[in-house]
This record gives sequence, structure tokens and C-alpha cells, in this order.
Amino acid sequence: MKSEPSKPTKRELTHDRIVDAAARALRRRGCDGVGVAEVMKEAGLTHGGFYAHFESRDALLAEALARAGRDSVAQTRLKMGPRMARGESPLRAFLETYLSDAHLSGPEEGCPVAALGSEMSRQPPELLAVSGERVRALIDGVQGLLADQEDAKAKAQIIASTIVGALQLARVLGANAQGRALLGATRKSLLSQYDT
Repeated sequence: MKSEPSKPTKRELTHDRIVDAAARALRRRGCDGVGVAEVMKEAGLTHGGFYAHFESRDALLAEALARAGRDSVAQTRLKMGPRMARGESPLRAFLETYLSDAHLSGPEEGCPVAALGSEMSRQPPELLAVSGERVRALIDGVQGLLADQEDAKAKAQIIASTIVGALQLARVLGANAQGRALLGATRKSLLSQYDT
């Protein structure tokens, strides 16, 4: 007989709220811009309760980065579904989703690699390890979209690097005609090269 999954405890639900708030703040403000007090306030809690859940700010950020990555993957897959149902290849559906106007203007809910890429290498070891996992997961995810193409790993590395860089540059230009044009040109180029 199957047992029903247990309901999360109040402590687990509170912990989850803190991590969720930190994941959004991390993508919105970057690693150095995330303060414990701000995260706790956004989670609807007092600053004093923080250390009941985390050993340190870095432990919170590491968990928040992992959460941001999982959430981003889930959202991307959800948005790819209707595109693939209409007959788009998995790679096309991914590139159209990742390099979209919505992702351009929404770093708070988007890919943490693009939101934090330039600062990841300067973080403490605990956060750097999670950052590396997120980059590897992005590359592996792209590789999975390339079906059985020759040199899929190398192609995935190129595509992942290109889309992250394009999104970062487009965000610098802004959610305007210039930013959208940069994303459009990148999509077109990658699709012509790799969507076989």
C-alpha cells in the first residue's frame, strides 16, 4: 500500500519561502546586492529568524542559486511545450524561449547563469561550486536538445556560451528595439547552424 507524501512542516514551508525570496533577489540584484534583512522582509519574516534556517549568508545564496536554476529550467520547459506541440524542434523551441522578449526584460525569473554570469567566478567556494553546477546543467540541457548530432558536447558549449552572452548584452542595451534585434540575430544564426 502506498503511503501519502507527508505534508511539509511549518519550518520547511518557512525555509522554502526564504529560499524563494533569495532566489528572486539574487537574480534581481546579484550576489553582492542580496542582504539577509531584505530577503527575510520579502519572505514576510523577521531578520532574527534567519540563523534558525541557515548557517550563513553564503549558505543561503548557494541554496537560492540552486533553486533559481531548477525554477528556470522548469519554466523554460513549460514554455517550450506548446512550441514543440506545434511542431518546432526541441532546439528551436528552447532558443525561441531563452532568447525571447520576456527573458530579456525578466531577469528576476530567468536563467541565473545569464543574470549572474560575470560575478560567479568571484564568489566564495560554496557558491562557486553551485555556479559551476548551473553552467554544466545548462550545457548538458542544450546537449540533450541536439539529438544525435556529431560533436554535440562541443556544439552545446558554443550554444550555451552564445545564448548567455547574447542575453547579457541585450539586457545592457535594454528591453527595446536594440536588445530585441540582438536576440533575434542570435536566434537566427544559431538556428541556421545547429537546427538540422
